[in-house]
Amino acid sequence: MERKLASVQQVLEVLPIENADAIELVRINGWQCVTKKDEFRVGEMGVYLEIDSIPPDTEIFRFLWTPRPKSAEESGAVPQTDSPVRPEKFRIRTMRLRGALSQGLFLPLAAFSDLAGALAGDDVTAALGVEKYEPPVPTGMGDWRAPFPAFVPKTDEMRVQSLPELLEELRGRPYAITLKYDGTSATYCLDLKDNTFHACGRNQSILDGENRYWQMARKYNIEAALRSQPQYAIQGEIVGPGIQKNRLGLKETSLFVFNVYDSVAARYLNHDEARAFLAQANLPAVETLETGEAFAYDQETLLKLAEGKYPNTTSEREGIVIRPRAETFSTALGGRLSFKAISNRFLLKESE
Repeated sequence: MERKLASVQQVLEVLPIENADAIELVRINGWQCVTKKDEFRVGEMGVYLEIDSIPPDTEIFRFLWTPRPKSAEESGAVPQTDSPVRPEKFRIRTMRLRGALSQGLFLPLAAFSDLAGALAGDDVTAALGVEKYEPPVPTGMGDWRAPFPAFVPKTDEMRVQSLPELLEELRGRPYAITLKYDGTSATYCLDLKDNTFHACGRNQSILDGENRYWQMARKYNIEAALRSQPQYAIQGEIVGPGIQKNRLGLKETSLFVFNVYDSVAARYLNHDEARAFLAQANLPAVETLETGEAFAYDQETLLKLAEGKYPNTTSEREGIVIRPRAETFSTALGGRLSFKAISNRFLLKESE
């Protein structure tokens, strides 16, 4: 399921913020945003932009980066800049205003004349021209070889706040919670049509060379491991020096696998199946933080669990990934039941 960077949402709750006269807190779906005082009532509709979305440089969003007096700070939900033109690296971020956590931007639906008749849940990303922020690609990541293999799903996880109903789909099932590493994703697979081995980034197959994808392939003998099970593809996170601030504090570049996919059966291996294969192939897996027989977390406790430090570091960890131990279809996602919870402490640190 594609992430809705911009969507129409209904106000579920409006809450006061202590010692704040000009702003209040609005709850929508699983998210909360700081908005102007009295701008919304429960049941009213608005347009919500998720964190890490890039709004278009149009009049309705221009207040986000137009200079204004510091005393007017409380009238918006995101930081201001000193330029009337949208800064190149501008994106919606998590922040705190008067102690209240604000995650995203929420504006009245009536402000968007082109969206008349839109309903709650409608994806308006394309209609508004909202784009997704992509972190800069680290140097040494290689050159384009071919499109991303069509027989392997691309890596992506939905945030729990975007679809709170995922918690109910998992409730009571055996589950596994793994650590989410902050690096760059990699996919390795064999094309069964021509027996060629591919090392891939998020969106493309990478040309063989002295780049990090192929360095990891050679370091862990991934091609040999996959030729023993040619229908398998592995997906993992490359982390280490020069990649996303190296929050794990590693001295050398490493790979940690989070998915094993069977391209013939068109399914992901169950948690225990994947761990068994990775152990046999001597491939490192992402750390499992917790397993249990009956998932019982709510959103608040899950987001709290997402917070913490990477082992043996002072770095805030990015978050966690939550899945059933046995692969399960999600009605809400229209596919695999799997989602992530990103640490609010990590997001706030990133916004500094």
